[in-house]
Amino acid sequence: MENNAKFAKLDPLLSQRLHWALTTEKNELFRVITDPSMEVLLSALKNPQLDDNHLLALLKRRDLSEELLKAISKLPTVAESHELMVAIVHNPATPNLVTLALLPHLHLFELVDICYLAGVTPDQKGAAELAIIKRLSNTPLGNKITLAKRGTAVIVEALIKEGDPRFLDACLNNPHLKETAIFQFLSGTDATPDGISAVARHPRWKGHVALQLAILKNPKTPPIWFALFLPHLNSADLNGVLASSRLSQAQKKLVAEELNRRRQD
Repeated sequence: MENNAKFAKLDPLLSQRLHWALTTEKNELFRVITDPSMEVLLSALKNPQLDDNHLLALLKRRDLSEELLKAISKLPTVAESHELMVAIVHNPATPNLVTLALLPHLHLFELVDICYLAGVTPDQKGAAELAIIKRLSNTPLGNKITLAKRGTAVIVEALIKEGDPRFLDACLNNPHLKETAIFQFLSGTDATPDGISAVARHPRWKGHVALQLAILKNPKTPPIWFALFLPHLNSADLNGVLASSRLSQAQKKLVAEELNRRRQD
């Protein structure tokens, strides 16, 4: 009686559509979810015949209101359906708070996909990246290699810090990787001789003078890179390398010998 009284106060056509959305049979619900009225769609959410297939079809729409998407996210069936969670997150109109609440339930590469979704907000992308980074310690090697190839700049930066030569080349090939991330890796204490050499010989990065200097200032750098890089640097840069407190005595000797050679020439 209460619902009927409510419908009676509305525009007759809208009242009819609301009632139809609430009471129609399962097959007819697919027609209901094409209705332009958010009120009608909210009414359809209360229809006992509504199932996951209806919701998945509804979530493909890009004109849904935040109110409706919040209501969908609170349905008991969503907590039981991974596919529905993904569909809600993929809808560009989904409010940030709803998206952030669902991210921990998504699979690793579903999170990667979110980072590249059209219309994704900076907050949503950042939250997806953070969720991925938090899982890295338990991520299998094969998935890390794929992440190194497909990940965003933030994800690849986190991977490169690990310095693992098994996926370092994949990181260095990633088009999103920034020079600053490599510089920080080379300037840190976690870089291994193999990791340093991977950067030093990489065709994309080996010619960057700032990276060459970072390589030469790392105490773990193999001598071969001193032999290859020192002759091509100017004397001011060489003096800067020589002044580094991180260098070993053997490394300082190599730099001093190059400077002495230039003085003699």
